Amino acid sequence: MMAVGVLAGLSVLSLLTYGYLSWDSLGLGPGETEATRTRLGEELEAGARSSQPHIIFILADDQGFRDVGYHGSEIRTPTLDKLAAEGVKLENYYVQPMCTPSRSQFITGKYQIHTGLQHSIIRPTQPNCLPLDNVTLPQKLKEVGYSTHMVGKWHLGFYRRECMPTQRGFDTFFGSLLGSGDYYTHFKCDSPGICGYDLYENDNAAWDHDNGIYSTQMYTQKVQQILASHNPRKPIFLYIAYQAVHSPLQAPGQYFEHYRSINNINRRRYAAMLACLDEAISNVTLALKKYGYYENSIIIYSSDNGGQPMAGGSNWPLRGSKGTYWEGGIRAVGFVHSPLLKNKGSVCKELVHITDWFPTLITLAEGQIDEDTQLDGYDIWETISEGRRSPRVDILHNIDPIYTKAKNGSWAAGYGIWNTAIQSAIRVNHWKLLTGNPGYSDWVPPQAFSNAGPNRWHNERVSWSAGKTVWLFNITADPYERVDLSAKYPDVVKQLLRRLSQFNKTAVPVRYPPKDPRSNPKLNGGVWGPWFKEDEKKKKSDKSKGANKQKKNKSKKKAN
Repeated sequence: MMAVGVLAGLSVLSLLTYGYLSWDSLGLGPGETEATRTRLGEELEAGARSSQPHIIFILADDQGFRDVGYHGSEIRTPTLDKLAAEGVKLENYYVQPMCTPSRSQFITGKYQIHTGLQHSIIRPTQPNCLPLDNVTLPQKLKEVGYSTHMVGKWHLGFYRRECMPTQRGFDTFFGSLLGSGDYYTHFKCDSPGICGYDLYENDNAAWDHDNGIYSTQMYTQKVQQILASHNPRKPIFLYIAYQAVHSPLQAPGQYFEHYRSINNINRRRYAAMLACLDEAISNVTLALKKYGYYENSIIIYSSDNGGQPMAGGSNWPLRGSKGTYWEGGIRAVGFVHSPLLKNKGSVCKELVHITDWFPTLITLAEGQIDEDTQLDGYDIWETISEGRRSPRVDILHNIDPIYTKAKNGSWAAGYGIWNTAIQSAIRVNHWKLLTGNPGYSDWVPPQAFSNAGPNRWHNERVSWSAGKTVWLFNITADPYERVDLSAKYPDVVKQLLRRLSQFNKTAVPVRYPPKDPRSNPKLNGGVWGPWFKEDEKKKKSDKSKGANKQKKNKSKKKAN
């Protein structure tokens, strides 16, 4: 009898291990399965593991630098605080100032100037997407046996089917294609009359999943389902790109409980959204442990850009906000949590950029990076895990040649090296240089969100000196960008301008096409989705070729 029991136990475990059953298919109800599932997960973790780690990359949307408990926020984030405290906090970590740029750099390991996405974001009506000749992170991970899944916000273009997440390396996709939308109805209006539904499962609108569930919770449920049905002995890449805490500011009622004392309505809603997000990440972590992934997993948490004070976010004490190249727009909340880390419970102050995840994760996954692939990211795992020096010494924050030019910028102001009318920003070691129009430059302190009075907030506002188009800061000594050193160190300015010029020589043309009227969801069943048809393009080209032939024949007859 004992032998029969052992064999029965092994048969169930083998079915789970080799993917023929999911945890839920065992017929265990939610009320009675917690101990059973945890035990099964522990048994699987105790068994033979792949040397390739499970990779879970969690990207928050518009979370401000201050908006995490361990940065002094009044918003409670116990899950993020605990995961970061037990892992490695990244306190010199940079992203891009907006959604599309950060996501494109994460998934390709390349600066914007090398993908053509150096201006703004991809708009819903633009025939534009991450260029198809760029190899993506999930594609490289699939090459070495990973199962790849994306849940959440894509925002890398969708005008052609080839641009969709499932065509760019993900086995499955569940989420939104656009940059924002209603958290409950998943509708988005780009302009009056141009409105549509934006929730997808793989390549089709997910009408069946539209049950009015708040997106943060809905995405977490999907992650739990993926983990429950996957074999934890096979490596998995989970890219979880939450919609929160991007506007519109919406949250379930129960999350307002601790924040009714916040007078500013936007800040109060934002706090509730972040509280819900923190709980969601707790549930993801619990699922990793329950289903046998955790001990061989690497969890990376990052915001995609700085917070937007007008929409409740706070970057204090950093300068600026989302959409700017001041530190408040590009310095992000980030940490790595993993049992595989060597220096747990530490703080990394080495320079790290969002492009670094591409080579770092491919190397950890035992993948190969082609020799002819020109990356801008570095493998920084030893920097994070062991506390070694970062191989990175500079970051090109961006060069945007079509952003509104600074009126007083000139080649003369750039010492004949650079036209300072162009918006650009670069970091080299301790130095940071900005040119052109860097964007909204105020410091917005916490009391700006209260009714305590605006006096101190007004004192933090800075009026630009007339005609200024170059700024230089020692970010290590002055992380809040209060002391401009451009006049004091002109040689450093020249050195950084030359570096900008070198980067600019490698830039590809900007991709920012005008909107296409065929993108209107009314022409696509009320859904935002691919509208560009390759057949139509061929027909048009064939017609134009035929027309050209007829013209040539007529001209020949006339000549004869």
